Amino acid sequence: MDTHEAHARGRAEFEQRLRQITDADWDRTTPCDGWTVRDLVHHVVGGNRMTVVVLEGGSAEDASAMFGRTELSDDPIADFVGAADAVDAAFRAPGVLDQTVHHPAGDMPATQLHGFRIGDYTLHAWDLARAIDADDALDPELVAAVWEAVAPMEPFIGQLGMFGEGPSGTVGEDAPLQDRLVDLTGRRG
Repeated sequence: MDTHEAHARGRAEFEQRLRQITDADWDRTTPCDGWTVRDLVHHVVGGNRMTVVVLEGGSAEDASAMFGRTELSDDPIADFVGAADAVDAAFRAPGVLDQTVHHPAGDMPATQLHGFRIGDYTLHAWDLARAIDADDALDPELVAAVWEAVAPMEPFIGQLGMFGEGPSGTVGEDAPLQDRLVDLTGRRG
């Protein structure tokens, strides 16, 4: 599966759970330490808006400022759709994946940033499903694509500060790949 297909599938996984949120769900806790459902959705929307800034040539400072200004309106689904449409278009712009972007985490190839967005959608779809008691089964091909991107970080992933403590060491290699991915990225079922 190419990265554009993976991006579309990741977006669909997240959006499917987002559309299941009820008014009573917004303050529920998520598997992301200290985040509510609202915080999680804010993170994804803000990440998309920040990505557009850097893909269009903005600096790391511009991107951080954009993220800092991101607020969810009274219609978070519309906020997500608008930001997701904008990031989809930005990643499909001619030559964009050939550039280096100036992300707050450091300069990186746009292809790496694309991978970050795919992983963000996919993993946060699982987080959101868990928070709202929805089906957390993810597209197996998408899980495999994200696993391939993240698995090489296993020896140090827990030190990055964005994946909890990393793998627990309790999920065997014979476990379903989704369970292994969730565990690798510091999520505990």
